[in-house]
Amino acid sequence: MGSELWIWGVFLGVVLALLAFDLGFLNKKDSEISIRKSLKLSAFYISAGLLFGVWIWSFKGPQAGMDYFTGFLVEKSLSMDNVFIISLIFTSLAIPRALQHRVLFWGILGAIIMRAVMIGLGAALVHQFSWILLVFGAFLIITGIKMLVANDEDPDIENNRMFKFFKRHLRMVPTLQGNHFFVRGETLGRKAGWWATPLFLALVMVEAADLVFAVDSIPAIFAITQDPFIVYTSNIFAILGLRALYFALAAMVHRFHYLKYALAVVLVFIGCKIGLVYMNVKIPSVLSLTVTFGLLLAGVLYSLYKTRGEPLPEN
Repeated sequence: MGSELWIWGVFLGVVLALLAFDLGFLNKKDSEISIRKSLKLSAFYISAGLLFGVWIWSFKGPQAGMDYFTGFLVEKSLSMDNVFIISLIFTSLAIPRALQHRVLFWGILGAIIMRAVMIGLGAALVHQFSWILLVFGAFLIITGIKMLVANDEDPDIENNRMFKFFKRHLRMVPTLQGNHFFVRGETLGRKAGWWATPLFLALVMVEAADLVFAVDSIPAIFAITQDPFIVYTSNIFAILGLRALYFALAAMVHRFHYLKYALAVVLVFIGCKIGLVYMNVKIPSVLSLTVTFGLLLAGVLYSLYKTRGEPLPEN
């Protein structure tokens, strides 16, 4: 498993405590999360992720610590596009802001389980077939190049094949039923049994979007380190804060337009790093972390500079 069981226990305990604190204390009732509260919650989750990285650094050494922070940065940045897709899903299904946190919370629980499975399979493949890392590297380079040359047209969620499939095959009522994912049909004058609501379809689509983005992010982190503990913890701490940051990012995502180009270069850099390793050219972890952080910071600053005249949301 890459680390002693008790270390995994510490990690799971921290994650469960954060989720219980979020659901049981911060959001007992469905309510609209303001941008100000979103930023405060995000700062809290980012701080928790960074503190966990400091603990890894002190306990497992600088190499593991730098790998964790590099993976955390990459996953956090990749999640920016995920925020945009989630926003389109909520808009297409007319999910009010007061109910969006409920969808995102349960979506995170699904993502924790789904990524555990994917990372476990990835770790097994890397352990059994070391050359699979070269496949990951080539995939990252191709993905980065595609991001650089892709057009900026917004994806059409309503014409998405997966969206159409679930909408056609789910036994679903046409309107929201409070905060329920399912309702009994007989209470609505329909056939007996359970019927899905548009809120459940939103959850399914959010999980599907996370699956698609995990296909990019997991190879990227395996390219940084093959320690399953570092791969999984950096992934989970990055997406834990995504839910909190979503409400601010959804309103300001247009201000970070040029970040994707910096991220594309990061993916190409990480992909090339794997090839260099196979040619016995070792790139120090501190250099990888510095390059990754520098590129992403440059993307953020340049984006803010280019969109400096656009108004910021008020709440």
